Formats: sequence, structure tokens, C-alpha cells
Amino acid sequence: MGSQQTSYQSIEEIVGDLLKLRIPVPAVGEPPLVRLNDLALVSGQKDDQQDSRLAQVIDIKGNRVTMQVLDGTKGLATDASVTFLGHPMQVTFSDNILGRTFNGKGKVIDNGPELSYDTRVLIGGPTVNPMRRVLASQMIRTKVPMIDVFNCLVESQKIPIFSVSGEPYNRFLSRIGIQADADIIVFGGMGLVFDDFYFFRQSFEDAGVLARTVMFVNQASDSIVERLLVPDMALAVAERFAVEEGKRVLVLLTDMTAYADALKEVGIANERVPSNRGYMGDLYSQLARRYEKACDYAKGGSVTILSVTTMPGNDVSHPVPDNTGYITEGQFYLHSGVLDPFGSLSRLKQFVIGKQTREDHSQVMNTMIRFYSGAVEAEQKQAMAFELSDYDQQLLKFGALFREHFMELEVSMELEDALDLAWKIMADCFSADQLLMKQELVNKYFPRINTTGTDADNKTTPHKEAGAIV
Repeated sequence: MGSQQTSYQSIEEIVGDLLKLRIPVPAVGEPPLVRLNDLALVSGQKDDQQDSRLAQVIDIKGNRVTMQVLDGTKGLATDASVTFLGHPMQVTFSDNILGRTFNGKGKVIDNGPELSYDTRVLIGGPTVNPMRRVLASQMIRTKVPMIDVFNCLVESQKIPIFSVSGEPYNRFLSRIGIQADADIIVFGGMGLVFDDFYFFRQSFEDAGVLARTVMFVNQASDSIVERLLVPDMALAVAERFAVEEGKRVLVLLTDMTAYADALKEVGIANERVPSNRGYMGDLYSQLARRYEKACDYAKGGSVTILSVTTMPGNDVSHPVPDNTGYITEGQFYLHSGVLDPFGSLSRLKQFVIGKQTREDHSQVMNTMIRFYSGAVEAEQKQAMAFELSDYDQQLLKFGALFREHFMELEVSMELEDALDLAWKIMADCFSADQLLMKQELVNKYFPRINTTGTDADNKTTPHKEAGAIV
């Protein structure tokens, strides 16, 4: 492209971090001088020294080009020259990036060696051809019982954690990244305060998973346009690991509401007409372009996306969670410090439950949720001083045990152990005929307690009168 050698000194306006200039109109039949998302170098003089800054094209109207300067426009004058590079943002990809941390411009920020000689790949490419996808069929174990038992995370799934400010969603996201049985973890942080950034990196390092983790971080003090690049960088790297090396990649993104707010801010600065609550009309498309990168490749590995979406005012009808819900395959609903079993949903769990997991999984899942729903109703009756039946007392006991051994975020156990524990809790609270489960499963898994406190094999069971399950 001719734009790679030509510099333009036709800046008309600098507003905030936006720079607007006019370029010549190409002759008929000639390629355009610049394309959307192309990069450019803005060069000027600062303190009698050459000052070059990277910018990205965010809008083209005729021969008027609007660019976002990544390092800000402070100190730039309208006589600065603009040189288009002829390509969008690129990110480094090789095995050398494992264990490394990059900022929103793709630069190393962990004080390690530069990776200038490694392969550079374009970001923000198209989603995968459906013919190269296969139907989701593999489970990603997380050792979180509220996920593994009740809403399985499936390879190639795209699913958000809906939460509100103040909830421990970052802690929960890092724990899933540490415990998930994925080959590679790609982390994308958007608008993180330094404490959160440090927490994620230290957590991965302390758990010994940093060596298989790549981090792209945009801090709250960084440019907002870098915030828009972080998901594309993380997903471009994840795709390469999945396609070229056959890896099972889990992408962690936080917080997609901060990403959407950055889209809104850039759109308003570019004088675009806002839509619902100030967000641009293409919010759905922008989110979908990123989430649809989740894929199980027919010839290769997989990319699974787990994100955080904060809901301002706990309003699920807010444009960001509302649009996200139409794109993703369910959601994990985190509030009051626990995963809500009623608000959470994995639409792909039926592809693995009972197929990759134990035969009793589906029945245990449904029965436990049914009993917990009854426990919530019994608690409401108790709060209103209604008379409680013996069955209500059983439900109250079950509800307390369920919260303690399943819903607490600190609980960690393998799926099979969680299923065994579920049977023990149900046996501690209900008789076999109250379960309303398939009789062959009850005969096989229901703990048989006799009057001596031992099971049918004459082994001491964890059953205790006080209801404590060990």
C-alpha cells in the first residue's frame, strides 16, 4: 500500500485522545489509502526531540479519518505528520509468551526480555467457519461443585459471570483459572485497578499455573482504546494455541462492562449517535464478534470463554448483560458471595451430563435443586412465624448443609466426590422414598444407615446426628 511510505500533515482537529485529518481521495480503481482499524505513527516534536506515538483508525467518512492515539495527544500539535502502517494491531505469538504479561498495546510489562523476534499475528480477525467447528461434547472440570454438579462448563462454551460491584468475582475467576483442567489460560483484564492486576498475577504464580498462562492487562490508568484491544489480543493468541498446537484454551475476561463503557466513550467522542442508555447501536455486534471466537475445532483444540459482566444496580436489563444474554450460552449468577443455583444456567450441560459424567449426575442435580427450592420456601415460612411441619424441618436442615458444603465459594472438590457428598447430605436429611429418584440409582448410591450408625458393609459412615457432613 502506498500509505506505508506516505506521510500526511493534514491534521484538522485534536479532541481529547482523538485526532482527525483529511487524506487524498484515491483514484477510481485504486485501493484505499487507509482501512478501519489500521495503525499509524503520529510524529511530532516534543522538547526538541522526535516524538512518535501509535494510533488506530476508528472511523472513516469520505476522506476524513478519525484516529485514537494510544498514548494520548498531550503535547501533539496539528503540524504533526501521520504515517499509516497498512495493517491493524498485531500481537506476539510463540511458546515464549507463556508466563508473560502484556499491556493493551501488546508490549511486555513484566520486566522480562523483549520478544521482538517472535511471530506477530493480526488481531480481530473473523470468526471460525462453522464447517470447521464440532459440537461441544467435552467438559472442563473446575472443582467448583456449583459449576461441575449443577451447571457444567463445556469446552467451546461462552459464558459470563453476572455480578455486581463489590462481589468477589475476580477472586472467583482466578480460582476457576487455577483449578480448571485446561492446557492454556489466557487472561484479559480491562480497566483493572493495580490491586486487582497484582492479585491475578500473584494468584496464578502462587498456584504454579503462571507457566501456562498469558496475561493481557489494561489498567484503569491506561488509555481506554487499549481496553478495546485487550479482548482481541487475548482471543487471537487463544486461537493460535488451539489451531496450531491443539491446546484446550480457557480465556478469562474481566470486566466486559468496562469494555462496553470504553466503546461508549469512544463512540460519543467520535460524535456517533448513542442508542440505549448512551451505548452505541452496534453494542450487540461488538460483543458477539468477541464471544463467537469460542470454538471446538474439528482439527485442533478448543477455545472456551469465561467472562465477568458487572450489572450496574444489579439490573439484568442493563444493555450490557441484556445483550450478553442473547449471545452467550447461559450465565453464572454471583451475588451475596455465592453462586445462585436459580439464576445460573449452562445451556450446554446436557451434552456432558450422564455422557462424560456418572450415571446419577442428572438425578442428583435435579433432586438437590428441588430440595433447595423447598428449603428457601421453608425459610420464608419460618421468617413469617408460620407453623413448620416435620418435612419443613428436614428442608431447613438440608438448606443449611447445602449452603455450607456446596454454595460457599471456598469449597473445592472433584465431581465424583461432590456427587457422593450430595448422596450423604440427602441421606442425612431425608428417607429414600422422599427422594423421588430412579429406584436403581437409589439402590446403588443411597447410603444405608442402620441403628448402629454403620453402613451395609459395617463401615462407619460420616453420618452424624448434628448434621455435620465430613
